[in-house]
Amino acid sequence: MRLGGRLAAAIEVLEDIHRRHRPVAEALRDWGLSHRFAGGGDRAAIGNIVYDALRRRRSAGWLCGDDTPRAIGFGALLLEGGYGAGALNAALEGDRFAPPRLSDAELDGIEGRRLTDAPPPIRADIPDWCVPLFEQAFGEEWVDEGMGLAGRPPLDLRVNTLKADRQKVLADLAPLGARATAIAPHGIRIAPIEGDGRHPNVQAEPAFQKGWFEVQDEGSQIVAELAAAAPGMQVLDYCAGAGGKTLALSAAMGNHGQVFAHDAEKARLAPIFDRLRRSDNRNVQVVSKPSELAPLAGRMDLVVVDAPCTGSGTWRRRPDAKWRLTQRQLDQRQAEQAAILDTAAAFVKPGGLLAYITCSVFEAENAAQTAAFCGRAPGFAPVDHEALWAGRFPAHENAARIDGAGGIRLSPARSGTDGFYFCALRRGG
Repeated sequence: MRLGGRLAAAIEVLEDIHRRHRPVAEALRDWGLSHRFAGGGDRAAIGNIVYDALRRRRSAGWLCGDDTPRAIGFGALLLEGGYGAGALNAALEGDRFAPPRLSDAELDGIEGRRLTDAPPPIRADIPDWCVPLFEQAFGEEWVDEGMGLAGRPPLDLRVNTLKADRQKVLADLAPLGARATAIAPHGIRIAPIEGDGRHPNVQAEPAFQKGWFEVQDEGSQIVAELAAAAPGMQVLDYCAGAGGKTLALSAAMGNHGQVFAHDAEKARLAPIFDRLRRSDNRNVQVVSKPSELAPLAGRMDLVVVDAPCTGSGTWRRRPDAKWRLTQRQLDQRQAEQAAILDTAAAFVKPGGLLAYITCSVFEAENAAQTAAFCGRAPGFAPVDHEALWAGRFPAHENAARIDGAGGIRLSPARSGTDGFYFCALRRGG
């Protein structure tokens, strides 16, 4: 397919998403199933246009003077594809599968607009109702952080130290452009996609099949490191999901001690069994039944709560979620988080640690949530997070936003990671 056919396909997918309010991955998958003639390169290029259009929906629409799927599709290529308006029209010339080219009026409009002149919410590419949330979280840097969450993400990997070291994996993945991460000690990064390319299928690599690494954002690796799991501990990963942090905690413990992996929804735990077999994590026990949790009450050195949240910190990877999120959903997540914290706290032994984590950038889900919990549970108090960060990442003092009592925040613009929040609360003895 030429560029015109790829752009037309991307607009078709964007129209489907807009009309049926469906997730982007689902819409792209269905398009591929109904257009089997499209090769892998075509599907990757179409996906890039769609994802770019959703990440930068407001700025792409503003540039093109409209917010239709067609406008944001064209806008995505202008902002991320390296095209000028005239060059894009020229590239579509003679392609019978291309959408109608930009009109003279559209060309004049684009020529007269500079994104630097756009209102702040447009440049930040966030919904208007989220502006106060970003101002609260980031202060004067809120536009830059919104822009960071609208960029293309890298592909991050965590080396499984039970079976390999970082240099070994870097050497094996060197043909893929793999480099060491800036902060996480066992992380590897493959740079964001450029142009109409695609990330390599790292799960097809022999090193992955041998359990040398897992796919995990550097921010997720950092917060797992901050939890400070150590050999011999008794650890409960209360919201384990597919087990990414469970495996990281287990590796940090060197398979000594015990990690209990639990999730209220059993289906989320399904991938963990294959991951455990491949990775050689042998001190993990999957606990799905409430009756199996009961004996752990008051016995855990560390309880990790990777709480369900809005996922606003992952908008680079799930940009459609940015436009589906509502205040009602945020309120619902806050209620769930409070209930989970209250329940999980009962498993922490005196002197033990409760580590609260979200992949959200909203204070309502982060510091406000932990402060409210401490008000309900005066037996818990925050650790010194400045000292915690300095002890774990002494060479990166400015890579995170740190409040000694309020926790640690990571973000694309500041940390180069997805948005994460971490707060450690010590239970009094």
